[in-house]
Amino acid sequence: MLTRTCIALISLLASFSLAKAAYLNLTLPGQHPNPEEVVQEVHRKVNASVVRREMLQVNQREQFSSCLTGNPIDDCWKCDPDWPNNRQRLADCAIGFGQYALGGKGGEYYIVTDSSDDDAVNPKPGTLRYAVIQPEPLWIVFPSNMLITLNQELIFNSYKTLDGRGANVHITGGGCITLQYISNVIIHNVHIHHCVQSGNTNVRSSPTHYGYRTKSDGDGISIFGSKDIWVDHCSLSHCKDGLIDAVMGSTGITISNNYFSNHNEVMLLGHSDDYLPDSGMQVTIAFNHFGENLVQRMPRCRRGYIHVVNNDFTAWEMYAIGGSGNPTINSQGNRYTAPTNRNAKEVTKRVDTGEGQWRGWNWRSEGDIMVNGAFFVASGVGVEIKYEKAYSVEPKSAVLIDQLIMHAGALGVGGRVLGLGLWMEKGDLARDNNLGKWNTGPNQGFDSGPDYEDEMSGSSTNMPMLPLSSTSTLFTFFIPFSCLLFLYIIPDLHLIAVRN
Repeated sequence: MLTRTCIALISLLASFSLAKAAYLNLTLPGQHPNPEEVVQEVHRKVNASVVRREMLQVNQREQFSSCLTGNPIDDCWKCDPDWPNNRQRLADCAIGFGQYALGGKGGEYYIVTDSSDDDAVNPKPGTLRYAVIQPEPLWIVFPSNMLITLNQELIFNSYKTLDGRGANVHITGGGCITLQYISNVIIHNVHIHHCVQSGNTNVRSSPTHYGYRTKSDGDGISIFGSKDIWVDHCSLSHCKDGLIDAVMGSTGITISNNYFSNHNEVMLLGHSDDYLPDSGMQVTIAFNHFGENLVQRMPRCRRGYIHVVNNDFTAWEMYAIGGSGNPTINSQGNRYTAPTNRNAKEVTKRVDTGEGQWRGWNWRSEGDIMVNGAFFVASGVGVEIKYEKAYSVEPKSAVLIDQLIMHAGALGVGGRVLGLGLWMEKGDLARDNNLGKWNTGPNQGFDSGPDYEDEMSGSSTNMPMLPLSSTSTLFTFFIPFSCLLFLYIIPDLHLIAVRN
């Protein structure tokens, strides 16, 4: 009886083990009838793997090189396919005098979930105004397209990044953005337009302070007594006063990759000719496109050291670069396209200053391309040492301007968005940067976790079969082995016992 039982168990378990082995692609140890064939197959698979890896590396290099434009800012972060999950790397990509602007690097992500601006003294959590007044570093993002119509100036606190990548974010209305006596701010990828005067009311500037504000000028971005500021990839137009003004001792500023259009007095650098603290101001203006319907001040400089490098000036009505108060202006690798008006071909203008005075000012043009009769009137000494404080980044050849500024302005898809009544400026290009979405969650605007969800990863939901555990494998072979012991060893023991 025992013999029959063991034989049955062995047969059953053998068939079960073979089925399992077939299912899990397991083989029992043993010699292969043709070991050389095994070696050849291993070599074939290794070689195929190496070839695939080499092809993958070549493809990755080609993809990376095809992404490169020569624009050091864009090449720093846009060529990373995982940039949406590594947004704060942007803070390491700044160039020029504003390269030390940290923004909200190292801080939490704040997600703007409410586009309203109903109360300038007690802003609601989830609104942009609530975010920018907080004392701690914040990286501010937008989960969807948004039109924010301000009622009053949007007064920032230090260490903030406004990151509009992945959405069309428009800021308009009263103010608009005010950076006053603060530092370390990055404003990236937003549309700022139709800013008007506001004020004569209380406005909060921090969780613990609000105060009475007189009437504002209606600038797009007003930089007042602040340092380490970077404005990048914004589209600015149609404001009451300047699109960007930096005054009252502001310094350490980079204005890059922006698109300016439809405005009179574009940019003012310096409070007045007599304001001495502006003498140390340093501003980099790089890779911007000064587009259609601009009149003057691109920029207008009072004192300080201004590096104008690799910009495209499409046209102007009066002049492109102007100044007073003896500023140092270093123009390198730009393209200046003069208007058809024969009386407005000059790039430069010394404002309200006689030639006897401005002849000693250090203004130079180096490597610039002049189109349609444009000309730059240089002055001062051509010695390199005079421009040391107005040199902030290595200029590229002006021949590459089209490539360098091809993505100037806010990135993303232009035009009417979600019925918000927004528009595409004549020079704006529709750009696809919709790589995923931000998960807002019930965080009342705050979240410290990795909120970005990439829905384009293409990951599969099929899970692989788990391998058979070592315990079950041993158990499978242990039972028939035990039966063999019963069949062959135990009967022998019985015979020995009988003989004895």
